[in-house]
Amino acid sequence: MAEFLQQLLNGLSLGAIYALIALGYTMVYGVLRFINFAHSDVFMVGAFIGYFAGRIVPEGTLWGGLVVLLAAMAGCAVLGMLIERLAYRPLRGAPTLNVLITAIGVSLLLEYSGQVFFGAAPRTFPAILPSANFTLGGLVLSSNQLVVIVVAVLLMIGLELIVHRTKIGMAMRAVSLNPRAAQLVGVNNDVVISFTFGLGSALAAAGGVLYALNYPSIDPLMGVMPGLKAFVAAILGGIGNIPGAALGGLLLGVVETFVNGSQWSTYKDAIAFAILIVILLFRPAGLLGRATVEKV
Repeated sequence: MAEFLQQLLNGLSLGAIYALIALGYTMVYGVLRFINFAHSDVFMVGAFIGYFAGRIVPEGTLWGGLVVLLAAMAGCAVLGMLIERLAYRPLRGAPTLNVLITAIGVSLLLEYSGQVFFGAAPRTFPAILPSANFTLGGLVLSSNQLVVIVVAVLLMIGLELIVHRTKIGMAMRAVSLNPRAAQLVGVNNDVVISFTFGLGSALAAAGGVLYALNYPSIDPLMGVMPGLKAFVAAILGGIGNIPGAALGGLLLGVVETFVNGSQWSTYKDAIAFAILIVILLFRPAGLLGRATVEKV
């Protein structure tokens, strides 16, 4: 039983990170109806901003960790808005394929720019928070894992409040349902879309810092695999559905962790794509998504 609970805790910690990244995918898709493949590399940039900020503040302090997290989120929010303004806004109304190719191009630009500016060699992430292990029965609790879960839950609750309890959240939902009608009633679509990119990128940055806390080796290509898995999590929960993205991330993290602790551990990365195939075959709308009919 203790081993099961340990695996579950590890899975929830990993799944919380996937959920934060998946939320960015699903928010952009909900508003613009395309997948921002550069999102996984914003996750990487967030980890590097956290790395450099962590070398300035005192290590092992709660306030220092908070400063690092906020710095990474703010920096990536600006980056996300710049990407939207410079790369995606000129293509608004263009064929979807053009936008997807551009997204892949932005992703590659961030990855190889990261290698130029940060170097290709992995770097050790600083210990920005006090770290300790607690034993409860046969269960070993890491303070970093608890921080990841608590911070991720708080950020997801904050996102839900923004979307459903604020004017900008109401505008986001209006643009998601009908951009033209939203514009006719006075919504500035450009501001809403830019805010959506900034908010999603800030969550990806938080995911990058939290990921680096538990896996303290970062490099310019670190976002590729977590980004792909978070995309699968968004599809699993229902792309465009915020609670679905959170649920999909948690489920994927738990499943991957249990597979990693079994005799099938060599297939832990493949399990995400197997889940994607199954979901697309039997429930394309995802666990919490609704099937809709599009007029073409």
